[in-house]
Amino acid sequence: MTRLLFALVASSLLLAQDPPTQEPAGGGAFPGGGDRFSAREPEPRPYEKVITKEAKTQQGVFTVHRIKSKLYYEIPSTELGKEFLWVTSIARTAPGAAYTGYTVGNRVVRWERKDNRVLLRGVSYEAVADKNNPISRNVEAISNPTVIMAFNVEAFGKDEAPVIDVTRLFTTEVSEFSPRPILRARGFDAARSFLERAKAYPTNLEVEATQTYTSPVEAPSFGAPQPPPNPFSTAMRPGSATLVMHYSMVKLPETPMKARLHDERVGYFSVRQLDYGAGEHRASRRAYISRWRLEKKDPSAALSEPVKPITYYVDPATPTQWIPYIKKGVESWRPAFEAAGFKNAIVCKDPPTPSEDPDWSPEDTRYSVIRWQPSTIENAMGPHIRDPRSGEILNADIQMYHNVLNLAKSWYFIQAAPLDPRARKLPLPDELMGRLVEYVVAHEIGHTLGLPHNMKASSLYPFEKIRDRQWVAQMGHTPTLMDYSRFNYVAQPEDRIDPKDLVPIIGPYDKWVIQWGYQPIPGAKSPEEERATLNEWIVKAQDTTPWLRFSTVKSMGSDPGENTEAVGDADPVRATALGVKNLGRVMDLLLTAVPEKGKPYDDLEDMYGRVIGQWVREMNHVAGLVGGFHSQQKHAGQEGVLFTPVGADKQAAAVKFLNENALATPTLFIRPEILRRVEAIGVLDRIRNAQRQVLANLLGDPRFRRLTEQSALDGAKAYGPVRFLSDLRSGAFSELAVAAPVDAYRRNLQRLYVEMLSDRLNGRGAASDDQRPLFRGELRSIGAEIAGALPKVTDRTTRLHLEDLRDQIARALDPKFLPPAPAAPALGFPRPTSEEVCWPDLVIGPDPLQTQEN
Repeated sequence: MTRLLFALVASSLLLAQDPPTQEPAGGGAFPGGGDRFSAREPEPRPYEKVITKEAKTQQGVFTVHRIKSKLYYEIPSTELGKEFLWVTSIARTAPGAAYTGYTVGNRVVRWERKDNRVLLRGVSYEAVADKNNPISRNVEAISNPTVIMAFNVEAFGKDEAPVIDVTRLFTTEVSEFSPRPILRARGFDAARSFLERAKAYPTNLEVEATQTYTSPVEAPSFGAPQPPPNPFSTAMRPGSATLVMHYSMVKLPETPMKARLHDERVGYFSVRQLDYGAGEHRASRRAYISRWRLEKKDPSAALSEPVKPITYYVDPATPTQWIPYIKKGVESWRPAFEAAGFKNAIVCKDPPTPSEDPDWSPEDTRYSVIRWQPSTIENAMGPHIRDPRSGEILNADIQMYHNVLNLAKSWYFIQAAPLDPRARKLPLPDELMGRLVEYVVAHEIGHTLGLPHNMKASSLYPFEKIRDRQWVAQMGHTPTLMDYSRFNYVAQPEDRIDPKDLVPIIGPYDKWVIQWGYQPIPGAKSPEEERATLNEWIVKAQDTTPWLRFSTVKSMGSDPGENTEAVGDADPVRATALGVKNLGRVMDLLLTAVPEKGKPYDDLEDMYGRVIGQWVREMNHVAGLVGGFHSQQKHAGQEGVLFTPVGADKQAAAVKFLNENALATPTLFIRPEILRRVEAIGVLDRIRNAQRQVLANLLGDPRFRRLTEQSALDGAKAYGPVRFLSDLRSGAFSELAVAAPVDAYRRNLQRLYVEMLSDRLNGRGAASDDQRPLFRGELRSIGAEIAGALPKVTDRTTRLHLEDLRDQIARALDPKFLPPAPAAPALGFPRPTSEEVCWPDLVIGPDPLQTQEN
């Protein structure tokens, strides 16, 4: 019966889906495609019968012909078998359906002629082997290029150049190029899809097509509270979404750039391959760093201009007041390239005007463009496209979403207003906002140069230097722009830091990492011949200068020095203590700085929530010490281990700090003069939600695994999980020792604590192994303390609260009250993995559904 029911449900789900509208991809009943059911070999026609006088022709890497709604490629025989990079992106979008400039994907393709057909094949470089090695034949056998689409040859042009009708490549859905997973669409409507334009250039082809996708219309849900919309969701709205898709096909260099081997100790994105011909006893995992091809005009000069500089263009849709700052952000990387031996290596230009170049387009993959997107997303992104053979970066389009201005403004006010008089009244002046735009752009440029985030950097300066006026003027408060270390919230007013030095700058790590990745190594003819020199550079720099180190690959969140959104996390306790002092000063400024006369108090409410979010982040930096490890990425030959546990005394001190500052009610946020302007009720919920974030971090599974393992390896020297829970309990339930009244804020906290322990024992993510008895024992200990305190409690509200907690603990410990097993997950399409974003914010609202981290 169960199987039959499941079969009926599955059948109904399949029937409910939109019927497929995509035609098969292999030559068929399409314009110029012939009868797909015919077994006859397709017969080319005379050239003039296919490419008629109506054709509008463009010469380029292929000759492109447009005849009404049809598009033909005439492929020179010399280009058959050559490799191209095919990039699919969104040029125009519908509301809620992704965003313009989004790169759907890129892959290497080549065009091959097979008799009277032309095949478009996808090429993979996941597995490689030297052509001279016998195993290369079998590597080719497991890497057979996929046939993405097949085309009949309609005619032959000059020198036997095949002419094919490629219309359906752009007006039907091709799974390899489809945005359907991004949109989470269910169907494609070919009747509402058509070709827009096509352009041919010497090394690339650019095509745009309108495509329409469909999604079932969902019935509205009544009664249940709805979560706020996720600004990063790219899912289309129910119904239909019509997009303009941009397809760029760029010829890859005939000779790949000489690759540079990737090293985990240095921060670079990389392309990865399995090399079966490396002569090792297993397939070698080889990785090459992502970088631009920079070659000196004068190879003998220590400092030379490049043959071709790295060039970015400013989107013509950019607000004019920010353009000078965007250019400064790009070119701020020049000193880093000078350290690598290149002068004027990176430039930023205005795009040509329509009269100068009517065909210039920001979607053209030949151009790297800083795009200004009309979006409410408070973020920016710096992806890049690279040659999978060598790691050469070929294109990098930065996405600046308009509301990143609001995020930068909010962060600067919250983190720097006590130190910068310009930030004590909103809106911020344009000059200051321009500097913040420059900083955001410079960070994203770092990504497009090949650099990932380096979260360790902000913990590597000596803590005292963060407040040293002369140090930060020269070195910055963090060694790199590529950390999530924003503005110097640790510095105090008495430190007299110059406001211009509160914003991160190109630091010593940035200069060193660009030098490591881009500086030529004379005499080295292959990546392997560079290995010894690259290793020498790493050991010499990182073993003597800590702030040139990169995040540890396998730290997996265990290193408190790799906190995000942190300043001075060499000592998170001291940094957070000073940061909270500044948050108190910010709270004093809110009423005079934020509301604008004649406007609602919406901005005041938003900024109030963001200040609490900053408090949560800083408290969680301290939480990272518990069960934490100090780490340094090392290779064989370097002394010492990679991971060293944080000392038990420091872990205990961190819990003591959290008991006194995070679990104790944060009274700095209880401001009736603010709260009564933004809501009738809500402060209790806001405080609870903030403390929930900290407790969830402290009581998480990874932390207990680390605490347990530290105890197993280090014995009595370790800060074990039993001691940790006991210390945490003493802070959460401090009133029990003296039978003191428990106020509303603390009642919330104590209920939350018991609920979380109960959930770890019985909930969906229930603990197992050694953790289960820990949480069971902790609930019993709390129950025993409540029982001891109740006879002494005189406050009725406190007594009722403790009795309720006692009952909740009894339910959690009694198996008959166990909740039912969680329901099976709903069937559906998996969500696509989003691209990395760089500017997550945390806003604490009065309702759990309004606690957002973007």
